[in-house]
Amino acid sequence: MSIAKYKRILITGGAGFVGSNLAMRLREDLPKAEIVCLDNLKRRGSELAVRRLTNAGVQFIHGDIRSREDLVMPRIDLLIECAAEPSVMAGIESSPDYLINTNLVGTLNCLELARKDDADVVFLSTSRVYPMQHINNLKFKETDTRFELVELQETSGASKHGIAEHFPLDKPRSLYGATKLISEIMIGEYTDTFHLRAIVNRCGVITGPWQMGKVDQGVVVLWVARHYFKKPLSYIGYGGTGKQVRDFIHIHDLYRAVKHQLDNFNDYSGEVYNVGGGLENSVSLQELTRLCEEVTGNKIDIASVIDERQADLISFVTDSRKFKQKSKLKWEKGPKETVQDIYKWIKENEDDLRPILG
Repeated sequence: MSIAKYKRILITGGAGFVGSNLAMRLREDLPKAEIVCLDNLKRRGSELAVRRLTNAGVQFIHGDIRSREDLVMPRIDLLIECAAEPSVMAGIESSPDYLINTNLVGTLNCLELARKDDADVVFLSTSRVYPMQHINNLKFKETDTRFELVELQETSGASKHGIAEHFPLDKPRSLYGATKLISEIMIGEYTDTFHLRAIVNRCGVITGPWQMGKVDQGVVVLWVARHYFKKPLSYIGYGGTGKQVRDFIHIHDLYRAVKHQLDNFNDYSGEVYNVGGGLENSVSLQELTRLCEEVTGNKIDIASVIDERQADLISFVTDSRKFKQKSKLKWEKGPKETVQDIYKWIKENEDDLRPILG
């Protein structure tokens, strides 16, 4: 089986960071395929993606997965479901209606489309399905620059490599994480009941050029942009020293992972995979600051806020060994190269990005 078998591909959330980048790369690898991106353009900066997509020959539809009518279209044979309200803070200080209707009802609408068309599905889920309490109660040691997981943990699915797929799911995880986990469960039911062929990828921080980073989503781009435009930042929570840790995967490597799955769909269908940067691609905010200073040549003011934000985590590192051992893939973009790619992109598009990231 090869990715070349797909003739008409729909990417929901197609003007978002992940969706648009996957579309652009698929356009290069499948010049004869019809690639369609659907997006409601709610996210600021998504209009810039539309220009890139149309210039590359990708069809764009201004629509919303919350509306089944917007999903009425010629038959597709592959659905890549990237549409989401991606902020873990969504629905906490305001109505959760948009979050639930997009991330849950919207996914159900997409599954109905895939069932009707007998299309393969790749679903972009999140590491936020893992419960906050369990993660924050793990054993950490504090080093000069980060909080680090120790090797021996009492909780199944946790180790110095991070959080694996069999980590317990029996505690709250945020409204955002709940919508994605329920969507995963429904995909499993559609797989069993209707023999839908689907792959679920739980991703942590995904980053790279063309991400419109902000405080609650897209932290790596936010950090580089604030250094580039010389704007202040804050270390928030856990002592206010910037030692909390996240791993990240460059969009280039995420595409390589998805393409590999599409080339070998039968081998991956029906399974859930952590697809993240892992320990080697993890940084604390303090370490990320040093990288940004090195790459941009700028040093900015960073305030210290002691109190944690609701739904925050002391550390999250993705244990992607299940996927990496099966695929034999190694990530090509490390932390410094990722920061350099983002810096170069901002510099080359400064006028367009200043109103959004500046």
